[in-house]
Amino acid sequence: MSLASETTSLFTSMGLAVVLVAICVLVHYECLRAASVLLPRLEIRPRARILFVMGVAFLAHSLEIWIYGVAYWLIAHYLAIGDIGGKVTGSFPEYIYFSTVSYTSLGLGDLYPTGALRLLTGVEALLGLAMIAWTGSFTYLAMEKFWTLHGARGYWRDN
Repeated sequence: MSLASETTSLFTSMGLAVVLVAICVLVHYECLRAASVLLPRLEIRPRARILFVMGVAFLAHSLEIWIYGVAYWLIAHYLAIGDIGGKVTGSFPEYIYFSTVSYTSLGLGDLYPTGALRLLTGVEALLGLAMIAWTGSFTYLAMEKFWTLHGARGYWRDN
């Protein structure tokens, strides 16, 4: 691959990274915003509220993983600026799996990025870290707000 071709691939990957981060941040924001609007209106037990928060968070993370997985598949099949290596068949579920281990920073090593896809994978790991931290903060705030609904049996209640 020539230097000009590598540079073009790198800039394409950087552009895609910006677009994918923006999409995923918006997805996460909208999911958490919807949860924060719905949470006070739900007439369910306090424990179920936290399960609701965790369910919405899990949905947001899953959507973001799928967004990157689809992007990896499209890049490998249509842009040809990189792919995943290792013991791969090229099937779509492998790209979702690869996105999952990248997003969570698990990085098992059985599949690995090649070409300009390496940059995009690093950005996905950074995004996953930020979104997981955001979810932790949101969950903490939800618990703090609704913890007192447990009543007199609450262990951390101020008397």
